[in-house]
Parts: sequence; C-alpha cells; structure tokens
Amino acid sequence: MAGMTSSARPYLNRRLAEFGTTIFAEMSALATATGAINLGQGFPDTDGPEEIREAAVRALRDGRGNQYPPGPGVPELRHAIAAHQQRRYGLAYDPDTEVLVTAGATEAIAATLLALLEPGDEVVALEPYYDSYAASIAMAGGRRVPVTLRPAEGRFRLDLDELRAAVTDRTRLLLINTPHNPTGTVLTREELAVIAELAVERDLLVVTDEVYEHLVFDDAEHLPLASFPGMRERTVTIGSAGKTFSFTGWKVGWITAAPALVSAVRSAKQFLTYVSAGPFQYAVAEALALPDSYFDDFRRDMLARRDLLATGLAEAGFEVFRPAGTYFITTDIRPLGEKDGFAFCRALPERAGVVAVPNAVFYDDREAGAPFVRFAFCKKPEVLQEATDRLRRLV
Repeated sequence: MAGMTSSARPYLNRRLAEFGTTIFAEMSALATATGAINLGQGFPDTDGPEEIREAAVRALRDGRGNQYPPGPGVPELRHAIAAHQQRRYGLAYDPDTEVLVTAGATEAIAATLLALLEPGDEVVALEPYYDSYAASIAMAGGRRVPVTLRPAEGRFRLDLDELRAAVTDRTRLLLINTPHNPTGTVLTREELAVIAELAVERDLLVVTDEVYEHLVFDDAEHLPLASFPGMRERTVTIGSAGKTFSFTGWKVGWITAAPALVSAVRSAKQFLTYVSAGPFQYAVAEALALPDSYFDDFRRDMLARRDLLATGLAEAGFEVFRPAGTYFITTDIRPLGEKDGFAFCRALPERAGVVAVPNAVFYDDREAGAPFVRFAFCKKPEVLQEATDRLRRLV
C-alpha cells in the first residue's frame, strides 16, 4: 500500500497525520486549472514600491547578502525593526539581543513554538486560526485549545470569559493574532487589557502574530500586546514584510522579544532555515524606514479595495463581515441557500469563475466554521470588479 512500510507504519509522523496539502495550494491549483480569479490565497497581484525592489537589486549587485547573512539577521534590518517598533509604538528593543530575523512569519511561528513548548503543553489559540498554528503546535508536541471567535453585530468577537476558562494548569502560552486572519477582527484595547491581565495572573507566555499591523481600517487601531503592563518580558511579537510591502515571495519576517526569549527561539530557528533572504533583508531595512505617508497610502488603497469587494459580495447575496483589519473578508454563505463551505468553494470556480477559501480549514470545530468563506481583496481594483461581476451570477 502506498505510503506504508513493510511494518505497516505510515511514513508521515503521527503528529502531522491530520495535515495534508494546505487548502491554499488546493484552491490555487483549482484557479489555475479553471482560469478562475483567485481570491483565495492572500498574495497581491502587483509588486510593492519600486524603490524597495531596486534596493534588493542593489544589494545583489553589491554582493550584500549573497552569502550567508548573520544568524540573527543583518544588522541593518535588525536596527530598522527596532527603530520601527520605537517610532510606531514606543517600544524599545535592543537590535542585538531582542530582534531575530526569520524566513517569513511562518518560520517565526514554527521556531517560537518549537522553542517554547514541551510535549503536553497546552496552547490557547483564537479560532479560526491560520493553519500553520495547528501544525506548529503539533510538531512541538503541544496541545491546542481553541477559543472560538463568534459573529455578533457584524464582527467576530472574543468571549473573554471563555478565554479565561480555557486556561488550565497545563497552559504554557496564549497564541494571539490581531489584526486577525481570517475574520478581520482587530482586538480592542479593552480586550487586549484583559488578555494581558490573564497572562500576568497565570504567568503565561504570549505569542502575538501582528503581521497585518499596518492594515487597520475605520476606527480600529493596532495596539501591540507587548505595550501593555507586565507584557514586555513575556511576549514574543511576530512581524513580517510580506503583507506590508507586497513582497510575499521574499519571506522576510522577524520576532521582537526579551533577550532570553529571543535566545530560545534562535536555538530552534538555526536548525530550520539557519538563514535566508540575504539581499532582501537589506531592502526590507530600507522599506521599514519609508515615511509615514507610504503606510497611510497603503492603508487607504486597501480600504478602497475592501469596500469594493465587500459591496460586490453583499450584492451577490453573501452576508458580509466587513473587516476592521487584514486584507481578507469573511462571508456567510447561508443567505445563498448554502451551508457547506468546502463544497461551495470547490464548485465556485465552475459556477462563477472565482476561487475562495472555506474558513472551516481554520477550525478544530469544522461545524462552527462550515458556513463561512474567505475572500482576499489584495488584488487590482479591476480584478476585484470583474470578480464581483461574476459573483453576481449567484443571485
């Protein structure tokens, strides 16, 4: 039998047995096969600033980063990350001991969880969650404990009492994502304050995925959890250049944390990629130093795209949860007479020429996520307009 040894033991480690090919690969392949517009996977269809792309070319030509860069990341980028955290949030980090560059946020998540978890440790995570969270917890031998965000009054909300109840004597850390993918929720100051108080009270580590920090809309604001009382020394903050500068293929991410936490994560990270993206690190250092006008224009542009897609989805019959952050919109398909997100998304390319992602893949409780479907709006306005025109065929 394929995939089995003579002793009938599967090739794949049992901790990863539940994880097959990611839904993003499946749906992107479906988009290619059908010629559908791909609003499933979250990557832009245009590159970021030309001056940043040219900075990468300069680094390549000048021989900067073409060989192994330093394990913690090139000094220019580590200093730029520290300066960004200070300028934007008033958080002071030592670029030599409190910043670590990673191969994107995905490696940052994996290295952090591999470093900080022992087999049997519990991780409380907000559900639905990015799929690498579950896989990384499994690889570390931990046990994930989901706290489900549920729709109410037009957004997905965190039940703080449920969060408190999820913490036990076996809980090692809280895994928080804000702005939140896939729901677009941005945790409020009040919610973050309760999370911080709980972490201090129960002496928990906290890992915060903040890769969409520059994509917050309307009245929402991004507040790093590390800035709350008692959190600076127990929080690992994860950031990324891909989402902010539209160079997702460069895979440049980072963590900021207290020295002991950075040292622990570096111990795991060095046996994953060791180092990566040498010339791109120099370019991202320049990107982080762009004036505030870049970040403001980027946010305004994505806000216009959000509203374009949200309006089209509503006109096509979806219930739309207009996101306060990220570049994803979660919808409810039940008003269309549908209830199975997997079946709906697999049929959508043929029905309407558009690809989306079923949110159920981000849930332990697949039934809770069954009617929700995610669309990405990090695409050209004309692409979004064509997609919404096609989706109106569903009405």
